[in-house]
Amino acid sequence: MQGLLMLARLPDWPRRLLLLLAGATLPLAFAPVGFFPLAFLALIPLFAAWQRALPRQALGDGFVFGLGQFGVGVSWVYVAIHQFGNSPAPVAVVLTFLFVAVLAAVPALVGYLAARFAPQGRHSAVLLLLWLPALWTLGEWFRGWFLTGFPWLNLGYSQIDSPLGGYAPLIGVYGLSWICALTAGSLLWLGQARQAALRLVLPLLLLLWVGGVLLGMLTWTTPLGEPVRTTLIQGNVPQSTKWNPEATRDRLQRYAGLTQKYFDDSDIIIWPENAVTVFYHDIKAAFFDGLAEDLRATGTDLILGVPLLDDDGERYYTTMMSLGSSHGFYRKRHLVPFGEFLPLEEFLRGMIRFFDLPMSSFSPGPDEQPLLEVAGHKVAATVCYEDAFGEEMIDFLPEASMLVNGSNNAWYGNSLAPHQHLQISRMRALETGRPMLRATTNGISALIDEKGAIQARSRQFETDTITGLVQPMQGATPYVRWGNWPLVILLLMLLAGARLFRCGRAS
Repeated sequence: MQGLLMLARLPDWPRRLLLLLAGATLPLAFAPVGFFPLAFLALIPLFAAWQRALPRQALGDGFVFGLGQFGVGVSWVYVAIHQFGNSPAPVAVVLTFLFVAVLAAVPALVGYLAARFAPQGRHSAVLLLLWLPALWTLGEWFRGWFLTGFPWLNLGYSQIDSPLGGYAPLIGVYGLSWICALTAGSLLWLGQARQAALRLVLPLLLLLWVGGVLLGMLTWTTPLGEPVRTTLIQGNVPQSTKWNPEATRDRLQRYAGLTQKYFDDSDIIIWPENAVTVFYHDIKAAFFDGLAEDLRATGTDLILGVPLLDDDGERYYTTMMSLGSSHGFYRKRHLVPFGEFLPLEEFLRGMIRFFDLPMSSFSPGPDEQPLLEVAGHKVAATVCYEDAFGEEMIDFLPEASMLVNGSNNAWYGNSLAPHQHLQISRMRALETGRPMLRATTNGISALIDEKGAIQARSRQFETDTITGLVQPMQGATPYVRWGNWPLVILLLMLLAGARLFRCGRAS
C-alpha cells in the first residue's frame, strides 16, 4: 500500500495507464462476472493517486479511470447504435466514445474537487475515510439525475450478493456505493498507517460488513394474501423486424399463441416492452377486444407493452397496459434520451440514421398515475431502464404489492447490458421488499423475490416462458419511506465536517 503513494509521483502516461486499467477492471465486479470485491479494490489505486495530486492532475486521473470504467462497462452502446441503429461503424465508435467521455467526466470532477478542497498530506485519514467516499457517492448520485440521469455501474449494484446487500432496504444502492468507497479508503489507509489504522479501521470494516449480514436477516415487509401464479412470455422476436409492418401479424400470433397455453394455469401473464409495436387503437377491435374476452373468461390478467396514441392524435407514449379484470395504462415517465426522444432534434435528426428510428419522439407520462391492477393487486409498472431509478420507483409504494418491468434488451445483443440490467432489477426488489416480475423480449426474463433472489430466469436468445408462484408484499422499507435524501444530507454533512477540520488545523 505504501507503494501506491508513488502513483501521484509517476509521469503522467504510466500513471494514467495504470488508472485506465484499474477502471477497466471495475465492471468485472458487476454481472455477469460478479466478483464484487473489485468494487472497492479497483478504487484503491485511484484514491492513492488522488492523495497528493494537484487539481488538474486529479481531474485527468479521474477522467482516464472513468474511460476505463465506462469504456468497458457500457460498451454495449456501440451495439445498439451500429448493429441495430444501422449507423456506420466509425460513427458508432465516435458516438460511443463521446457518451463514455461524458460519463467519465463525473469521476474527473470528483478528483478535481478532492484535490481542490479536501484535506491533504498527513491528514489522510480524513481524506480517505470521510472526503473521498462521500464525494464519490455524491458523484454517482449526481450522474443519476443530471441531464435526465444515467445511474449505470453504481458501485452498490455489484453488492447484491455480497454481505453488504443487507443495507439496501435501509439506505439504497447509493448507500452501498458509499460503503464500498469507504472500504477502499479504509484499506488504503490501513496499508499506510498500520498501527493507527488497526485501532480504527479494522473495527470499522468488521462492523460494516458484519452489520450487512445481520441486516440481511431482517424482514422489512410482510406477505399480502396468497401467492399468485405468474407467467412471463419471452417472444424472442428479432429486433430487425420490430418496425416491419409485414411482421406485425406474426408477432401478435406468437405472443397470443404462447399466452393461450397458460390461460387456465396463471393469475397474471406478462409480455415485455414492445411486445406490440403498433398503436393500441389500430388493433383494438381486431385483436385486443377478443383477447380481453378470453382473459375474462379464464380469470387471467395480462400486462403487456404497447404504444399508445393520445386523444389529441399528436402525442404518443410507450406504455405497459393491463387487460382482463381491469383495463389501464402506465405511461412511461422517464424516457431514454436519443432513443425515445431527441434533444436538439432540429440539429440531429436526419444527420445520423440512428436518430431517425420509428417512434423516437415519445412524450413522457405524468408523474402521478393510477397503478395498474391485476389479480386483485396493485403493481408498480416500469418500462425498460426506468427501474434503474430507485428514487422514482418508490413513488408507487407502499401501495403497490409487486413490481413489474417490461424491457426490450434486444437492442444490446450478446453484451453485458442484459446481465447488468437484471442485477439492477434485483436491487429494486431488495430495496423495496417487493417481488419483481421482469419480462424481456429475448432475455433475461426473471421472477425475483422480495430479497432480490432469482426464483426463475429465462434462457437468453430463445423463445421461452417462465411460470412460478409470486408472493405479493405489503409494508415499507426505510428506503421506501425516506428515499435517498437522508444519505445525501449525511454525506454533505461529512464533507462540511471534513472541511471544518481542515480549516481548524490550518489556523
